[in-house]
Amino acid sequence: MRSPSAPPVPPTAPALISEPPGLLELFTAFAKMSLAGFGGVLVWARRAIVDQHRWMTPEEFNETFALCHFLPGPNIVNLSVVFGARFAGVPGALAAMAGLLGPPVVIVTALAALYAQYGEIDALRRTLAGISCAAVGLLLAVILRMMMPLLVKRDVVGLSLLAAVFAAVGLLRWPLPSVLLVAIPLSLVVTYLVRRGRAA
Repeated sequence: MRSPSAPPVPPTAPALISEPPGLLELFTAFAKMSLAGFGGVLVWARRAIVDQHRWMTPEEFNETFALCHFLPGPNIVNLSVVFGARFAGVPGALAAMAGLLGPPVVIVTALAALYAQYGEIDALRRTLAGISCAAVGLLLAVILRMMMPLLVKRDVVGLSLLAAVFAAVGLLRWPLPSVLLVAIPLSLVVTYLVRRGRAA
């Protein structure tokens, strides 16, 4: 007989995190992200990792991407390496990075040859302008979705740091490395003090 105080979980409720991916699944997932990622892969990476496969929670994705943003090199490539290594070590990092970079290298090489031949056509220029607008819209959409954990938790400290970094880099045009050298240690100290205060 079921206890009224502990109702069963509906069978349709999804698990918080699914099974960790294998090497082939890592390669395939990141290859699909790269092929879908016109104007940037971040939108599709978050959708696949968090929403579709549930390999990470939104908070974990934000933390991992923040680390990759600080590391040298393209952020999404760093993300593929860190994500693949997390689940399958060095082979996983190589599989994810190969899936991310392999298909676009082939496609871009072919497109570069075509653009060199037909790049002066006005219709092609208008098409590329439209694609760039769509890419900006996708980027804004994923930024809003990545902010949702902070908004849901009403994390005033996190939102304040976010606004300060945006103002410093986006509005005041301060150099990104200088801003990061100040913002990252400051955010670590503030987060540590806040969590320590909550635990006390």
